[in-house]
Amino acid sequence: MYFLYVVKLAARNMMRHRLRSSLTIAGIAVAMISFGLLRTVVDSWVAGAETGSAARLIVRNKASVGFTLPVAMGERIRHVHGVEALTWLVWFGGIYVDERNFFPQFGVDADTFFSVYPEMKVDPAQLAAFQRDRRGAIVGKVVAAKYGWKVGDQIPLRGTIYPGNWSFVIKGIYEGADEKVDQTQFIVHWDLINERVKAQVPSMADRVGLFSVNARSPGDAAAVSAAVDESFRNSLDETRTESEKAFQLGFIAMIDTVLTAMQAVAYVVILIILAVMANTMAMAARERSREYATLKVLGFGDRFVVMLIMAESLTLSITGGALGIALTFPVADAFFNALRDMFRLFVVEPRTVIIQAVASVVIAVLAAIVPALSSARVRIVDGLRAVT
Repeated sequence: MYFLYVVKLAARNMMRHRLRSSLTIAGIAVAMISFGLLRTVVDSWVAGAETGSAARLIVRNKASVGFTLPVAMGERIRHVHGVEALTWLVWFGGIYVDERNFFPQFGVDADTFFSVYPEMKVDPAQLAAFQRDRRGAIVGKVVAAKYGWKVGDQIPLRGTIYPGNWSFVIKGIYEGADEKVDQTQFIVHWDLINERVKAQVPSMADRVGLFSVNARSPGDAAAVSAAVDESFRNSLDETRTESEKAFQLGFIAMIDTVLTAMQAVAYVVILIILAVMANTMAMAARERSREYATLKVLGFGDRFVVMLIMAESLTLSITGGALGIALTFPVADAFFNALRDMFRLFVVEPRTVIIQAVASVVIAVLAAIVPALSSARVRIVDGLRAVT
C-alpha cells in the first residue's frame, strides 16, 4: 500500500506540468526509436553475412576482389576432390534510367548458376527460356515489384564497367526459399558480356570476377579451400578461397568504421536524453522544495522524499521508453519498405528491445539521483523559505 501511495502521488505530480511531462515522454520515445533503428541497421548489415551456406565457397583473385580470373581455371577447380558443383559470375554494374536506381547485377554462367544457388527458386520453364536466350534475364521478386517489371519486359541498362547500351528481356522472376535470400538481383548471361568484351577489349575477355563452389559437405569446405589455393600457388593468378560467410563479412569490414560510428551515435542519443531527463527532474525538485519541506513537517522522512522523486522519474522514463519500444517496430517496418533493396532482412532483435527497456530504467534512476538526494538533505526551514 505504501508503495502504491508513492506511485499515485508521483503520477499526480507528473501531471501538474502536462506540457513539460508530455515533451519529456516524447523525447524519450524518440530517443528509444532512434536507438532501436540504428541498432537494427547495424544488426541487419551483419545478419546478411550470416545467411551464407556453410558448404559454399568463393574463389577470387588473391590480390583483390577487383581483379579478375581466367574462366579456364574453372575446369581445374571442378576436378578438385570434394567439389560438387561450380559456377562463375562477374559484376555487371549497369545503370537503369539513372544512378539512383541501384540493384545488384551479375553476368553468370546460365547453365550452372541456379544449381549452385538452389535457394533462388525460379520456374523450370522460365529458367529454360532464360538459358535459350542470351539476351534473357532472371530478376528477383523484390526488384521486379519495385520497378513494376514482368516477364517479357525489355530492360535497358547503360554499361559502366562494360560500356555501351544494353537491352535485356526478362525471362523469369525468382523467389527466395526464405526471407533471408536476396531477392533484388538482376541475372544476365556472362556469354553475352564476354562476346562484346572480345570484340572491344580482347585482353579482358574470357575472365570472370569469381567462382562459386559447392563442396560436397560443410566438412569438406576447409580441405577444398586449401586444395584450390594450392593448385594456383605461384601462378600469375593466385587465388583466395573462403567461405561465403567470410567473403560477405569482408565487404562488411570495408564499412566497419561506419557501422561502429552508427553504434556510437545510438548510445550518444541515450546520453542526450539522459541529460534532458536530468534537467526535467532538477526543475521539478526545485519547484517543490516547499512541498517536500511540508511533508517532512507532517512526519514523512527523507526516504519518502527520495522515493517520491524516484517514482516520478521512473514513471516518466518508463512511459516514454514503453512508447518508444512499441513504435520501434512500425517505424522499422516503414524504414525497411522504403529501403528494401539495401537489406535482405530488417528485424528488430530481442536484445535491442532489452537494451531499450534497461536504458529507460537507468535513465530514470540516474536522472533522479542528484535531485532526490539534494531534496532529502534540505533542512525544513530552508525548504519552507524557498521561493518557487
